[in-house]
Amino acid sequence: MILWLCLCWGFSPSAGQPDSELMARYLEEQLLADYSIVEQVARRVPRQAKFLQRLETRPRMSEFHVRSTIISRYAFTTVSCTMVNSGSEAREAVFEMQIPAAAFISNFTMSIGNKTYYGEVTGKEKKNSTDDKERHKKPPSPTEGRENGYETFKASVFVPRKMQARFILHYEELLQRRLGKYEYTVSIRPQQLVGRLRVEVNILENSGIVNLEVPPLRNSKQKGNGKAEGDMSPPPSTVIGHTKTLAKVTFSPTVVEQTRIARNGILGDFIIRYDVNRELSVGDVQILNGYFVHYFAPTDLPPLPKNVVFVLDSSASMVGTKLKQTKEALFTILQDLRPEDHFNIIGFSNRIKVWQQDRLVPVTPNNIRDAKKYIHNMSPTGGTNINEALQTGAKLLNDYIAQNDIDARSVSLIIFLTDGRPTVGETQSSRILSNTKDAIRDKFCLFTIGIGNDVDHKLLERMALENCGMTRLFQEDEDAASHLKGFYDEIGTPLLSDIRVDYPEDDVEQVTQNFFPNYFNGSEIIIAGKLINRTSDKLHVEVTASNSKKYILLKTDVAIDLPSRNDIRGVAGLEDGKGDNNYIERAWSYLTIKELLNTRLKSDDSQEKDNLMEKAKSMALAYNFVTPFTVLKMKEAGLHSEPPQEEFISPSTDGIGEKVQSLQGHKAPPGIRRGQDKQRIKISKTSADGDPHFVIDFPSSKFSVCFNIDGEPGDILRLVSDHKESGVTVNGQLIGAPAPPNGHKKHRTYFSTITILSNKPERSYLEITPKRVILDDGERLVLSCGRSAVVRSRSLEVSISAYSNITVTIRDSISFVILIHHYKKPAPYQRNHLGFYISNSKGLSSDSHGLLGQFLSHEVKLLQESLNTSGQEVGQNQTVASKANPTNTLQVKGRLIPVVWKQRRIFNGQQEVDCWFAKNNADKLIDGSYRDYLASHPFDTGSTFGTINSL
Repeated sequence: MILWLCLCWGFSPSAGQPDSELMARYLEEQLLADYSIVEQVARRVPRQAKFLQRLETRPRMSEFHVRSTIISRYAFTTVSCTMVNSGSEAREAVFEMQIPAAAFISNFTMSIGNKTYYGEVTGKEKKNSTDDKERHKKPPSPTEGRENGYETFKASVFVPRKMQARFILHYEELLQRRLGKYEYTVSIRPQQLVGRLRVEVNILENSGIVNLEVPPLRNSKQKGNGKAEGDMSPPPSTVIGHTKTLAKVTFSPTVVEQTRIARNGILGDFIIRYDVNRELSVGDVQILNGYFVHYFAPTDLPPLPKNVVFVLDSSASMVGTKLKQTKEALFTILQDLRPEDHFNIIGFSNRIKVWQQDRLVPVTPNNIRDAKKYIHNMSPTGGTNINEALQTGAKLLNDYIAQNDIDARSVSLIIFLTDGRPTVGETQSSRILSNTKDAIRDKFCLFTIGIGNDVDHKLLERMALENCGMTRLFQEDEDAASHLKGFYDEIGTPLLSDIRVDYPEDDVEQVTQNFFPNYFNGSEIIIAGKLINRTSDKLHVEVTASNSKKYILLKTDVAIDLPSRNDIRGVAGLEDGKGDNNYIERAWSYLTIKELLNTRLKSDDSQEKDNLMEKAKSMALAYNFVTPFTVLKMKEAGLHSEPPQEEFISPSTDGIGEKVQSLQGHKAPPGIRRGQDKQRIKISKTSADGDPHFVIDFPSSKFSVCFNIDGEPGDILRLVSDHKESGVTVNGQLIGAPAPPNGHKKHRTYFSTITILSNKPERSYLEITPKRVILDDGERLVLSCGRSAVVRSRSLEVSISAYSNITVTIRDSISFVILIHHYKKPAPYQRNHLGFYISNSKGLSSDSHGLLGQFLSHEVKLLQESLNTSGQEVGQNQTVASKANPTNTLQVKGRLIPVVWKQRRIFNGQQEVDCWFAKNNADKLIDGSYRDYLASHPFDTGSTFGTINSL
């Protein structure tokens, strides 16, 4: 018996098959839905004898079954295929399966009769130079679809007559998020009609599954687009069901349904797309059995400005469809540039042509129009000078960054497109790589695009990898323009730059890449590691990043003991799959192997390359992964072994689509100092909190004054009004609640929203609720109050302590603290609400006003009429004696206000305040009546007392 196995790039040719077409027509006419009755039909219908005789020339596929379980973006796939040789002699059965190039094969088994062969992963031996030369002499295999990240697994065996062979392939992959969705794809190309064909996919996402969709089957020409047009209904016989966290999708077309899709048995790619619930926080951290994986993909962030140089190949080989498609894509891309972006275009062949010499131009209608004219007039001619084109683009961008006062947090990048190999100027790949790296110097990222079969994909891949970019390879087909546009969409909206994820050094080890130069909208950052101290009950996580004009720090503590959340045993709907419970550990091993492979690819040191190879090989062998340094060898299991069972093997963590290129290339800066965790600002007594209760602290007089405001639900109270001088206004909106039993009030009121407005040096506002903080200074940023975070801009700092308080600092001279009051089990008269405290008022002017602001620059005197008939002021040593005296009065701006002594708790944790209480909604204590402090809307700035203005 001859047995062989190979793993190769590309798709195998799928020529038309007249046998299958004849059979399909016959079965369709007879309305037969099961391939297993073909032989019975043949016996009953003699006229089909010739057809069946030809069918016997190869084994027929009686079953093709794919089952996949996706747990937290990590997919385990098992493919089972049974082939029957009903002929009179031994025939060769060939099993082919296209799998994502990102995936790692983790097991393969074949059963022929009573013999079973299993795959064993072993280390690959180093090939000598002679073997390498012979290997390079072989012509390249067809690469249709290879640009979209797929490989063909192929196994062949001779099956004795009247017997069957069964193939079971296991592979695993970590799904990569693109354009806001994860995409799981199963290639269904059996190359013949199948009696029993079924695809079953189970998805478990504890964060919650959203936007689940199953588009129509996709053929090879549509691959990689990521977007479908026209009919978006699922393929026939598809059944979709899901709850909040669990989804099950099945696809089981009958033979008749298969013939309606494709008579040759090549149905296409079965696709499932979905996303998970997420918010702007440190992300989703999952911990299990001493390992963790961290998914970070924030939302609700404004895009960063871009400085982009397009470097486009216009050599003679681009003639025809390739250049036409490139132009169409660029026209659309230029239209999508934002007003704050800057750009330039370079066309290159054997000569370099720069559209705008020595500068990047802003995005204006005229500049976009002129750029389109320039691209339209590009004509293919000459050779391909890749080296000089990249040097020119890098110099242009470097000079622009150095000579212009650009925003330090803008994102600079080069998008490089070619269809060939270097033929003019420097043609040695190693020199081009070195020159490019020296020119870029880690100041910006390079993204490379290859079109057609002639590109040097290894050169493009390494150029992108070494310069924090990504690469894509596309075929020259009718969808090239949409492929290019789709790739630009992935990188066209940068949201964060210089992202660093930190964990305490004493708590974790062997953490994967934790610094990322950019985060693009719709993508995802993934980090994994091992826990050192497994007895700890929490893991501290910090994420720092830059966002446009802001610096952001997110912090949280994640509970380590989460078996009920991350343990998949006993999950309803996953009973059929034998999932190993160490999927998080395998995710860590997957990411670690990928980084070792990428680091080796970037290295020029032979000793370092060997060390990295050995580390990657060792880990691949430990986790049974087929990698570039390991191979799957087949061994006979024995004559009486049981046939293989279709079940899931240990979950394993394998390929991230584009070799994690966007996660590489930069060294992490120094970590966050722990001193930054400590709150630097103390909460003062001057506040408005509770029902609401107001407290004014007068340090020089050594006493405090307090009063209540009995407003109505929906009232907006102006707390601080200094719009004309310092530019600061604070408004608080009231929410109602029933009064406690046996109380004298009809209802209670609390602050549900605090709005802080500032117009100096630039206009901005903060809208704070117990759940979230919205910061808008021309760019909208939404933060959750449930996650610790720090956001800094030129004149504003917002610091959130999770579910505790929010500190707002304006120009380092004005500070407010907003306390968050959450009730786990609120009584009917309790509501989640806010408290407002003034911590630093130095930056407010003497003319500031509002219910609190009017007292910040004025002194209040306390008088005792009965004990001191001359109206003598009460000193500190007389305070106790005056507590019970009902005739104490305050003197404010010449007004006399009767007050009584009270002890009031302020809600900063533990403190109580002794204060003089003014009754009747602070009548005479405040200027006017409390209704004079009602704002018409949250953004009413009221520039002077009694007037209304708006920001």
